[in-house]
Amino acid sequence: MIEWFHPGLIYIFGSLLIPVLRGKMRVKQAYLLLLPAVAFINLLLMSRGVLLSEGKTWFLSFLGYELTFGRIDRLSMVFAYIFVIASFCMILYAIHIKENWQHVAAFFYVGSTLGVVFAGDLFVLFFFWEVMAWSSLFLIWYRRTKAAYGAGFRYIMVHFFGGICLLGGVVLQLQNTGSIAFEAFGWGLGSEYLASYLVFTAFIINAAVPPLHAWLADAYPEATVTGAVFLTAFTTKSAIYVLIRGFPGVEILIWLGAIMAVYGVVYAVLENDIRRLLAYHIISQVGYMVCGVGMGVFGTAAGEMALNGAAAHAFCHILYKALLFMGMGAIIEVTGRSKLTELGGIYKYMPITFWLYMIGAFSISGFPLFNGFVSKTMIVTASAMWHYSIIWLMLEGASIGTFLHTGLKLPWGAWFAREEPVCEAREPPKNMLAAMGITAFLCTLLGVYPKILYNMLPYPVHYEPFAAGHVVAMSQLLLFTFVAFWLLRGMLHGTPTITLDTDWFYRITGKRVIWFCEGPLMAFANYIDHNVMRMAGFFVWVSRNPMAALRIKGEEARLKVEKPIATAERAAEYERDLEEVKKRQPAEEPMVRLNIGNAMLLVLIFIALYLIAMFIHGWLIK
Repeated sequence: MIEWFHPGLIYIFGSLLIPVLRGKMRVKQAYLLLLPAVAFINLLLMSRGVLLSEGKTWFLSFLGYELTFGRIDRLSMVFAYIFVIASFCMILYAIHIKENWQHVAAFFYVGSTLGVVFAGDLFVLFFFWEVMAWSSLFLIWYRRTKAAYGAGFRYIMVHFFGGICLLGGVVLQLQNTGSIAFEAFGWGLGSEYLASYLVFTAFIINAAVPPLHAWLADAYPEATVTGAVFLTAFTTKSAIYVLIRGFPGVEILIWLGAIMAVYGVVYAVLENDIRRLLAYHIISQVGYMVCGVGMGVFGTAAGEMALNGAAAHAFCHILYKALLFMGMGAIIEVTGRSKLTELGGIYKYMPITFWLYMIGAFSISGFPLFNGFVSKTMIVTASAMWHYSIIWLMLEGASIGTFLHTGLKLPWGAWFAREEPVCEAREPPKNMLAAMGITAFLCTLLGVYPKILYNMLPYPVHYEPFAAGHVVAMSQLLLFTFVAFWLLRGMLHGTPTITLDTDWFYRITGKRVIWFCEGPLMAFANYIDHNVMRMAGFFVWVSRNPMAALRIKGEEARLKVEKPIATAERAAEYERDLEEVKKRQPAEEPMVRLNIGNAMLLVLIFIALYLIAMFIHGWLIK
């Protein structure tokens, strides 16, 4: 009997057969949906105890260390479930895509994320962390536009830096402790925590914590229509998972998360691109989760509430954010437009897409009876339990901004806002609508019956989301937000502007570095290369007949010295003689053999020059 089988490998190895199914569209589509279904059955068998339900397994010896590919507990299982469920909906959304390698990249992305979730040591974590970054890159590049190539390059450079930080932290942790176990890291002030700082930096880069966040809003809107849906789920939520594992209760995360929640909402106000607006709201919503991790002090009621809230909100966010990106992707798919200033009045062509999108908008805004309400309020309640008044106010304020822009501004600008449609449109392909329908159903199911989710969380849940106070308070916030929007809707339309973010710094710096490399640095390299080759050529030229070469150079030097002081007629004669001398080659001259005395003199001169060079070198490096 098999003790356990890694769900991530179902995606990774299963993807290798996708290119073989070329030309068999129906068979390929069935196969694409079969893989996440098999992975889900695998998880069910684990939950039922048929396969290993808790513990560590799949050990591999490597360089004297024991790698652990399977670490199963309630925390890893809740993230595994949502990654697999979401992948099924996303694959259904994308099965009409004919590019096999785009599907392969998506499956590697999902599989490597599950590898991160079940990683029991830092080496396995780093391996899957890098596979996750590189596979997701191709979901951006497959759009094949100049903007996509540029955004993808910046995306991978940021994640490459994060990978270096993670590797450096792993190596230092191993050196300091002798262990590669992936457990909670020590935290404090001092150089002894350098390993923790490096790993922490890698994690918050993937979580898109400001100011290390701009890669997300830069790259996600430039991905393919279907690729962007995959990107919404895995990178940032796997970062939340590893933060819960590695840095629960680290206080700085509380403030970073609260700042994220407000920061993303503020930048969404300025956005005209429909997917970039949603991308900034990813940053805002992940801020709630980061804040929850920071408040997650083990052994306290508020801490367990916060960690449960972070995991639950990650679960719910993956569903409703995928649904929102599916809705906007459908608009791009059928209209080819992605700016609010280019859209409006198309509701009559896409009513089904609109209402499915709105379920996602109600969910992200925290409407009662939708999944965002049963997860987001856990984190807000935890901040109240800790008596963090400012944090509570920032999180509540971010909720208002979320409904204002994702629930009101964006759908109003995309589907309404104009009396006449800006263009012809239609509903997207049926598979895209079906994927949106399933995702919308799950958002509603968890909102109506949250016990399904609460039973999966790492700690026992002592929370009643539908308490009268919660429902009334949230309803009031949403109602007043709607009234404010309706009165000011003329001022909240999109404007064709470019929003500057922290990526401005490395974009400008990168341009200067590229200019320096292509200009002065390359010119200097060419100069050195040219002169080295000239010197080498000269030595080859001399070696063919040293005495003749010296005689030719001596005559050439004499003519150059005498030419400036000669009369015009004589100078012209010198010029002709100089041209004749330059044409002479040592190999064509009679060979002159040196006597033993001259030969020894030359040897001594070369030895003296060598010793002088060595002395100067030794003096310089002291």
